[in-house]
Amino acid sequence: MAELNPVVRAVTDRIRQRSQSLRTEYLRLVESGQNDMPERRQLSCGNLAHGFAACSETDKERIRMMDAVNVGVVTAFNDMLSAHQPYEDYPKKLKQWISEVGSTAQVAGGVPAMCDGVTQGQAGMELSLFSRDVIAQSTAVALSHHMFDAVICLGICDKIVPGMLIGALQFGHLPMMFIPAGPMASGIPNKEKARIRQLFAEGKVGRDELLEAESASYHSAGTCTFYGTANSNQLLMEVMGLQLPGGSFINPGTPLRDELSKVAAQHLTQLSQQGTSPKPLGKVIDERSIVNAVVALLASGGSTNHCIHLVAIARAAGFIIDWADFDKLSSVVPLMARIYPNGEADINHFQAAGGCGFLFSELMQHGYLHADAQTMWGDTLADYVVEPKLEDGVLAWRPAVEQSLDTGILRGAADPFEAEGGLRLLKGKLGRSVIKISAVAPEHRRVEAPVVVIESQHDLKDKFEAGELNKDCVVVVRYQGPKANGMPELHKLTPILGSLQDQGYRVALVTDGRMSGASGKVPAAIHLSPEASDGGYIARLQDGDVICVDADTGVLECDVSEAELEARAQSVLNEREIQNVGRNLFGGFRTLVTSAEQGACTLFPALES
Repeated sequence: MAELNPVVRAVTDRIRQRSQSLRTEYLRLVESGQNDMPERRQLSCGNLAHGFAACSETDKERIRMMDAVNVGVVTAFNDMLSAHQPYEDYPKKLKQWISEVGSTAQVAGGVPAMCDGVTQGQAGMELSLFSRDVIAQSTAVALSHHMFDAVICLGICDKIVPGMLIGALQFGHLPMMFIPAGPMASGIPNKEKARIRQLFAEGKVGRDELLEAESASYHSAGTCTFYGTANSNQLLMEVMGLQLPGGSFINPGTPLRDELSKVAAQHLTQLSQQGTSPKPLGKVIDERSIVNAVVALLASGGSTNHCIHLVAIARAAGFIIDWADFDKLSSVVPLMARIYPNGEADINHFQAAGGCGFLFSELMQHGYLHADAQTMWGDTLADYVVEPKLEDGVLAWRPAVEQSLDTGILRGAADPFEAEGGLRLLKGKLGRSVIKISAVAPEHRRVEAPVVVIESQHDLKDKFEAGELNKDCVVVVRYQGPKANGMPELHKLTPILGSLQDQGYRVALVTDGRMSGASGKVPAAIHLSPEASDGGYIARLQDGDVICVDADTGVLECDVSEAELEARAQSVLNEREIQNVGRNLFGGFRTLVTSAEQGACTLFPALES
């Protein structure tokens, strides 16, 4: 392996030094948990009897003896969410597979799993980001019974994987692995789907045509095939060593998918204190794992939601990272993949071109990944440059391909699509934000134009249809941050802004809200902090102010002085659109939540800037 890139090393060292006190305290908690293993010994006879009352006699005996491993399964199954529908029969299979090696498994609990695709543009999206913290709490509740020696998490999508991992890290003395279900087979090309969406926004096709196109894209069980947050989650869990190598993007219902799940479940029983190779989650995940996750995210062009989620995950493990870390790494990590919305291919095409095994191998060979980072499978990440195969019905790992099988989708580190990772930190008097430019053409990366201020993504359509946007403009959408309304995603903006750009106008977006992994060709300064509801200057902007969004230089500026901005009255959040959908239950979350750069998290106290 090549010597580690000096910037990667420097960022890793910065994280380690900055986090020393928090990490020490976290590891103290991990050590305390390890001293109590197996946890069931803490339980009284009445406690234990309640814990295994519904088990078979064989399982009761194994759990009672304490020398077998009892695996807690935390599941996000529901059959409204296509990615999680395959999990319906996983618990039964997992129990059988784990029983075959003399251990037991119990469903420890379930977590909510909402779908951003269903709530997109709806009031329910205001609960989406906060659902991550609910999932973390639900995971902790599931594991709080002191019944388990290891953990399997069944989760894939946007807030679910980060939430489960944050929750599981509070039980860092236990080993944990994710078992994915895989992506659905490819539907209509993503570029065609985007084209129909834009035609609908322009009024050139009707709802029937739009629904037909959407249904042809999202058509079966499995994750959506574009490279949004769900599939970014899978790649990140693999590079952090929490899934089997090469197993993230194997389709549901296939023999290989089942065999991977079986091997993962049986392997996990070896990683507990009773097993042959104890691997507590809290020690497997360290600063190298966190940096590897950021690097893989950048190299693959993954979801900007992880500028929030990885911050929260790191904090749960005792580490402090910020957007400057993402920015520094992005300046040296090459963009090696083109997956929609950064290209035309989907995640199945990425897998066929060489997938994670090729990507990780190239990144290690060029010094961008910590090859010595610990993993749940094998010894270190160096063992993850393989791909799984079924040979006469037996799972085997073979070396990953040495050359990409489609250089239009996946390239080596020496010949990337872009020399940089495509994620930038923008700074100026308005605050700090991130921008993803891997799908933004170079000629669109700097926009300086008058502001059009709106306070709801729904208002943009009215202005568009009235012709008020037929000009160069920077659309400012404010009061979309976590304190205001839970920070919903704002993808109703994308087709309209894309249409304006195609008509030749220079347009950009500035918002304290989210756009996630599906953000595309229009420059979007997102996650602006401080947000409008936290006193940010975005709340004092007016139509006609001129903003410069410059992704090349990392600048987000306006032509209004700080003195004038201070003198202006702050706008007030327009309450007219607020609908209940349970939103009233999350008032405490909006009060407690930290800034987007600190993970938009309600679970840990804010750090001093």
